[in-house]
Amino acid sequence: MQDKITGETFFNQQDQVANLSIIAMESSRELGEKINAHLVSWAKKSSRSGTSFLVDAECPRFSSGDGKGLIKASIRGDDLFILIDVGNYSCKYKLFGQVNSMSPDDHFQDLKRIIQAAGGKAHRINLIMPLLFGGRQHRRSYRESLDCAVALQELRNLGVSNIITFDAHDARVQNAVPIMGFDNVIPSYQTLKALFRSVPDLQPDREHLMIVSPDEGAMHRNMFYASVLGVDLGMFYKRRDYSQVVNGRNPIVAHEYLGNSVEGKDVFIADDIISSGESMLDIAYELKKRKAGRIFSYATYAIFTNGLAEFDKAYQEGIISGVFGTNLTYRTPELLQREWFHEVDVSKYIAYFIAAINHDMSVSLIIDPHEKIRQLLQKKKNGEKI
Repeated sequence: MQDKITGETFFNQQDQVANLSIIAMESSRELGEKINAHLVSWAKKSSRSGTSFLVDAECPRFSSGDGKGLIKASIRGDDLFILIDVGNYSCKYKLFGQVNSMSPDDHFQDLKRIIQAAGGKAHRINLIMPLLFGGRQHRRSYRESLDCAVALQELRNLGVSNIITFDAHDARVQNAVPIMGFDNVIPSYQTLKALFRSVPDLQPDREHLMIVSPDEGAMHRNMFYASVLGVDLGMFYKRRDYSQVVNGRNPIVAHEYLGNSVEGKDVFIADDIISSGESMLDIAYELKKRKAGRIFSYATYAIFTNGLAEFDKAYQEGIISGVFGTNLTYRTPELLQREWFHEVDVSKYIAYFIAAINHDMSVSLIIDPHEKIRQLLQKKKNGEKI
């Protein structure tokens, strides 16, 4: 995206598709407030009226577990954007007196309820679902369901026109809805900006930094970082025991490394998700055996399903120097307090997308971050504030 394109640029245009409305589901209220603040600021600078684009909505439940969607303001004729985090397990509801955490299935049902509540009155429905529902079950190996593909088709049938997701586990799931708008966005610029801000003495050159892919599935992400930074790329591949299945997957026997020496170099590892974190830590320990310098890992979704204790230990032992993750999904208060965790704020990026789509402007400059990264590296080289 070029410098001359700012948030006000969109609101200075007169070709809005329709009035803008945003529904931030309960799971995404915090992120929704940040996005709205950017949009309101841009609208005011361009002399547009309006104090907020957020529309109040909720999904109350009966004690039996049944629920309903309720939109508390008119959205007739509006360009409606719905923001949801299907991974937010901090949202709770009562079922026969028992308190339950909402699962991705529960969030998806509530999303459909809100779309139904709109009653076809919105001019257009756009969905921002950073963590794609069912995205980890992206292919069929045996007699298995294809949850993500079916969910996308269901949303299309409900009238959703566009879906914006971030760092999908496998973006080829969009083949299930080939004529529906589907943008898979990688927040690489925001990640590098957070990395340079948090680690000011990091030197992004071949002599001091190396990118390492944690497995073959993450190669395209790490190839991009290696390419734009002009540094070497290495990779690990997972040697699995295909004779048995443990917790739904073939257990990893060993991580094998392919690439140049990492001795004395800082290492940056990028992946889409840190789930248990077991693989990321195994790789970090392997890199330390090879005399790597500081190790910084990044995941778009740092969810830590097995807790933080192992990462605390790795940080104290000097194995991991920092972990970066976005605010696109729920982060526990304990994680946010960790010295080793650094948050990548993507709210402004999403606000750009909403403004561009609402004005029927191309998002290609927003998706392609090469120019912004080039400017970022130039600032880094010149010693300017990032």
